[in-house]
Amino acid sequence: MKQTTVRLALVAAAGLVIASCQSSPKSTPVPSGKSAALLSMEQVAIAAHKCWIASKDSAFKSYQMANELNSFSGTPRFLLVPANHYGGKPLLVVQAKGNSSRVEVFGPLMDQPLGARIGSDIARWQTGNPSCSAAA
Repeated sequence: MKQTTVRLALVAAAGLVIASCQSSPKSTPVPSGKSAALLSMEQVAIAAHKCWIASKDSAFKSYQMANELNSFSGTPRFLLVPANHYGGKPLLVVQAKGNSSRVEVFGPLMDQPLGARIGSDIARWQTGNPSCSAAA
């Protein structure tokens, strides 16, 4: 009986050792410490800068981008302001709040013909598609 108990103990110990060697699942995300709003806004802001500003898109040549992603208010955002008046009133505000990844877009440009394009670009970028055109 003593040998049976020792064998069972050894089998149990071997099982624990084997189980402890198992790797964790590869799909476990590593926390970045960033809010959902910031993660979403980073993706949208990078695409907006690349597609609207850096590409010298003629529809956006009158504007420059004011990046405010590092906001301590929990509302990361970027603004489009007149190119010749950086401190001027924002013509477009693109923001997300707190733990929401939902991006809000508002400002006078949304009431212009360019508003439809802005809306579709932002919606596409928010889904993770960084392309500069809807056809891509």
